[in-house]
Amino acid sequence: MIKRIISALLCGLMVLGTACGSSDSSSESSEKSAAKNSKPMSAAEVADNMNLGLNLGNTMEAYDATDCATIEYEWIPTKGSNTPTDYETCWGAVETTQEVIDGIKASGFDTVRIPVFWGNMMENDGTWTINKDYIKRVKEIVDYAQNAGLYTVINCHHFDEFIIRRNDLESCKTIFNNLWTQIADYFKDYPYTLVFEGFNEYLGGDQFNENGELKPLNSKAAYELVNSLNQTFVDAVRATGGNNAERVLIVSGYWTNIDKTTSDKFVMPTDSASEKLMVSVHYVDNEKYWTNQIGSQEWLDYIDTQCDELISAFKEKNIPVFLGETTARYPDSNFASDAIHTDSSECLEIVLDKLTGLGFVPVIWDTNDNFYSRTEYKVKNDSDAEVIKKIADKIK
Repeated sequence: MIKRIISALLCGLMVLGTACGSSDSSSESSEKSAAKNSKPMSAAEVADNMNLGLNLGNTMEAYDATDCATIEYEWIPTKGSNTPTDYETCWGAVETTQEVIDGIKASGFDTVRIPVFWGNMMENDGTWTINKDYIKRVKEIVDYAQNAGLYTVINCHHFDEFIIRRNDLESCKTIFNNLWTQIADYFKDYPYTLVFEGFNEYLGGDQFNENGELKPLNSKAAYELVNSLNQTFVDAVRATGGNNAERVLIVSGYWTNIDKTTSDKFVMPTDSASEKLMVSVHYVDNEKYWTNQIGSQEWLDYIDTQCDELISAFKEKNIPVFLGETTARYPDSNFASDAIHTDSSECLEIVLDKLTGLGFVPVIWDTNDNFYSRTEYKVKNDSDAEVIKKIADKIK
C-alpha cells in the first residue's frame, strides 16, 4: 500500500508523464524535466521504485570475443565498418528503438539494465578514451529508457574481464578510474533515475601469469582487487560532481557470487554520499540450475539459504540488494527428477515473488528474442507475461 501511494505521488509530480504508463510524446519532456530537477533519493528509495527489471542483453556489451581467453588477444578486433551498430547487433540483437524500450515498460517492468562494453571502437593507445560515437549511442538508448519512465542501469560489462585479466591491481585502478570518470562526466546532469553499476561478474577473476596462463588469484589478493576496484568506481563517479555527487551507485560483488560477496572479506566502499550504495549479485538458484535440481524441495531450500545470507550481510544493514541477473526461462532438462514444481513460468513466479517480497531488485537476464520479443515488443510466452504482470501489480 505504501508503495502504491509513493508511486501515485511520483506520477503526480511527473505531470502524468510516461512514468505513469502514458505513451503520449507530449508528456515526455515534462516528465524528463521534472525528473532532472528531482531531489536525490536514497538507495533504499530507488530500490523500492525499481521493482522488476529486464536486461538488454547481448547488445551494447557485445564484442568480438574470439580467443579472448588467450594472452595473444591483445586488443578488441573491429567488426564490420567499426560503427556502434556493428557491435550492437553482432551477437544477434536487433537495433534498439524507442518501441523496444516502451514495450518493456508496458510489459510491467520498471527497470532496464543496459550492459555496455565501452572498449569497442576504442583506440589501443593507452589513453582508454571512449569513442564519442559509441557513447552517444549508449546515450540514445539511455534516453529511450528515461523517456519510457524506466529506472536505467548502465555498467561496465566484459571489458572489465578484458582489463583485469591483463593488468595488475594498480593498472586496473588507473584504467577504471579513467573509464568511469569519462562515463560519469558524460551523464552527470542526468536525473537520479539513471544508476551506475561499476562492473559485471569478473571482480576477483583469473589473471594471466608470466607464462600467459589464466590462473586464479589467492583469496587475499582476490578480495583486495574486488574491494579496491569498487572503491575506485565510487570515488571516480563522485569526483565528477553534478548529480553524481548524490547518484545511487551499485557496487559489484565478488564474481557476483552470493557466498563470496556475503563473506566478511567483502567490504563496501566508503562514500562521500550517505545511503547511496546498493550491492549487486546474480542468480539465487544458479547452483541448482546447473545441477538440474530446479523445482525440487532442495531448490526451494537453497533459494531460502541464499536469500538469508543476503539479508544478514546487507538488508539488515540497510544496503539494498540488486539481483542484476536472474533466470528468465527454465528448460525441461534442468528440472529435478523429484521436482514438485514442474513448469518454467511457475518457477519464475516463485523466484520473483520471493525476491521482490524481500525488497530485492530482480533483473531478468534476457537476450534478443528469448524472453521478451524486441520485434513484437512484448513478453513472448503468455504465461510468463502473466507472471510479470501479476508480480508487478503485487509490489506496486
